[in-house]
Amino acid sequence: MRLLHTHVHPELSAPFGRKFYRPASRGIIINGEDILLLYTARYDDYSLPGGGVDANEHIENGLIRELEEETGARNIRILSEFDRYRELRPWHKDDYDCVDMESFCYVCQIDPQLAETRLESHEISNGMRPVWINIHQAIAHNVNTMAASPKKGLSIIRETFLLRQIVAELID
Repeated sequence: MRLLHTHVHPELSAPFGRKFYRPASRGIIINGEDILLLYTARYDDYSLPGGGVDANEHIENGLIRELEEETGARNIRILSEFDRYRELRPWHKDDYDCVDMESFCYVCQIDPQLAETRLESHEISNGMRPVWINIHQAIAHNVNTMAASPKKGLSIIRETFLLRQIVAELID
């Protein structure tokens, strides 16, 4: 799978110290120019559904689990690999200095009707919910949030980059 970009958080500088490697999977589900994303009220941003893959879990199985939990997607079909995005950012848990997260992205299809989500408690408290939105509107919204909001989350740079790449390769 092609590596699109490696982003190093501005608070980090080489050498990075003790790194924690975290593979993640992200789903790209599009219908014309609409895309299924997660809106997070706490950070006022849009992101691809997906997340960390559990220990000993295959990337694609983790993707299906995450899509079911976060969006209520049913009958998930992985159509193709898309690309991957790597980021190094601060990590203040378990005596690590940074997390080296690699997001593996896949183009998927799902049944049109979403079921109930099974969000984790922190996702609920952050106001996360699945939404279908025009991809260009989602990009513009994230760009505005990055420019105007002091409370932006750590993932908005990755998400906006990936959304732009999806437009370039899958929409236009």
